[in-house]
Amino acid sequence: MEERIQKSYQKYHANAFQTLLHLYQGNYWRFAMSGLFFIIKHLPSWLMPIAIANVINAASSKDSSQLQAIYFNAFLMACLIGQNILTNYFHVKYHSTSIRQVEAGLRATLIKKIQELSIPYQKELQSGRIQSKIIRDVEAIQTLSSQVFVSGLNIAVNLFVALGITLYKSPVVFMFFLLTVPLAAFVTLFFRKRIRQSNSDFRQEMEETSAKVIEVIELAPIARAHGLEKHETTRLNKHFTQIYEKGFHLDILQSVFGSVSWASFQIFQLICLSFTGILALQGRIQPGDVVMYQTYFTTIVNSVSGMITLIPTISKGMESITSIGELLIAGDVETYHGKKKIQHLDGNFRFEDVSFLYPDSLKPIIDHFSLEVKAGETIAFVGPSGSGKSTLLNLLIGFIQPTSGKIFLDDQPLDELDMRSVRNYLAVVPQTTLLFSASIKENITYGLKNVSKERLDEVIEAAQLSSLIDQLPDGLDTLVGEHGNKLSGGQKQCISIARALIRQPKIILLDEATSALDNQSEKKIQQALNYLTETPTTFIVAHRLSTIKEADKIVVIDEGKIVEIGTYEKLLAQKGYFYRLKNE
Repeated sequence: MEERIQKSYQKYHANAFQTLLHLYQGNYWRFAMSGLFFIIKHLPSWLMPIAIANVINAASSKDSSQLQAIYFNAFLMACLIGQNILTNYFHVKYHSTSIRQVEAGLRATLIKKIQELSIPYQKELQSGRIQSKIIRDVEAIQTLSSQVFVSGLNIAVNLFVALGITLYKSPVVFMFFLLTVPLAAFVTLFFRKRIRQSNSDFRQEMEETSAKVIEVIELAPIARAHGLEKHETTRLNKHFTQIYEKGFHLDILQSVFGSVSWASFQIFQLICLSFTGILALQGRIQPGDVVMYQTYFTTIVNSVSGMITLIPTISKGMESITSIGELLIAGDVETYHGKKKIQHLDGNFRFEDVSFLYPDSLKPIIDHFSLEVKAGETIAFVGPSGSGKSTLLNLLIGFIQPTSGKIFLDDQPLDELDMRSVRNYLAVVPQTTLLFSASIKENITYGLKNVSKERLDEVIEAAQLSSLIDQLPDGLDTLVGEHGNKLSGGQKQCISIARALIRQPKIILLDEATSALDNQSEKKIQQALNYLTETPTTFIVAHRLSTIKEADKIVVIDEGKIVEIGTYEKLLAQKGYFYRLKNE
């Protein structure tokens, strides 16, 4: 499903309607079955006006022999009404199955795409906008699909049947009916473009505001700590005002559209009643036919009115198809098609004249960087903020690619490997601790199955979590809250470290991983890394230089270049750049 949806967007993203049609490939037979049951269930709408006209004509004839005709038409109406219950069930069953499948598939495809997008591209996206696409836009497409099929089919069939029967019964009345359709179409076309543009403006403002709301919620503690509540409220109120103005404009436009349409159709209904009444008075149609034609005219009017009412829904849905396409056709993705998957690695790395330049920067953050790392070595990157330490880790993970130069893993170019297979042997403890809204156990064993209790206990002990878990009533099953907000910074980092340790990786990347721990806990965790991870190749970024005494190599970086390299004692003895950093 996800692959088909992705292909539909890639092929037809320029045309929202074509995209919508291809989203439902494989479901056409369900729509056909639903349409069949729809026609059967709607037979009362089309045949009852004839039956009613027959009853009125029979009653007005004052002929007792017409009593049988009244009974027959009454029985026919009862049968038509009764079958509606069962046929409506099958109609809804078939079309709802298709629409709900595509709805779920769209959300799954969006999540899959987000996982494939490059990390730099993801950082450019606002989480509120993504959330709006996954929730609001998919819901709008679901509504569009449902309304177009159910209401659209209803409108089309009603028009066809009502006009067809009218043409058969009275070509004169048919010609009168036919004049109303172009007029209704004119009203529709007049408003369509303005409503679509207004919908687009409103949608974009909603996305932007959604992103700002999430930002304000996340930064609420900082705003309160600095006494900036009023500032944040004012900042957000500007967006709320924009939503109000654009939403109000859209509402007024739709309201005027609806009012003008309704008034126009009511006038035509009065004309229709007068016209058919005159025909009956002249004896050109029967009195009962006046009721029948009035009913059919109402059906046509309601159909055209329904078509007009559908326009905002269609406009909103088409805009949402385009909105989702902005994400699904984004080309900045990690692609590993045809690249080599590794089954084993030792952990030898080699940087060969590597440089990296961010797109919006004039100066490279990594500048002609060369380094050789043997399997099992611990390498510490130190240097001032902005020197490129974390960028080096992102290059190792494969989140970004060198602008020039090569990185080798076990003598294989990193850009020729399927990084998904490499990451199976890799564990990362980031500078910003990321926890899920789940239990402590689920956060530690994230993505792993069948972790033994012994292994889990060992990792908990090594990561200094034993005392915390013993204090909690639910122990390992304690929920950490959203983003781990029920825990302290140090406790969250301990869980993050435990998550890395339990994987027994061949490569560990620690980006300021122990910054929230006290010195004693940090020392114990550093010792635990040695025996729990089977001597992995370890890369450490640390500002607290006392924590990297055991590193095999300390690489001092400034402005993306290696300034010094050596052991802790050697660099201190040189009394160079590292020595000055240590004593600052």
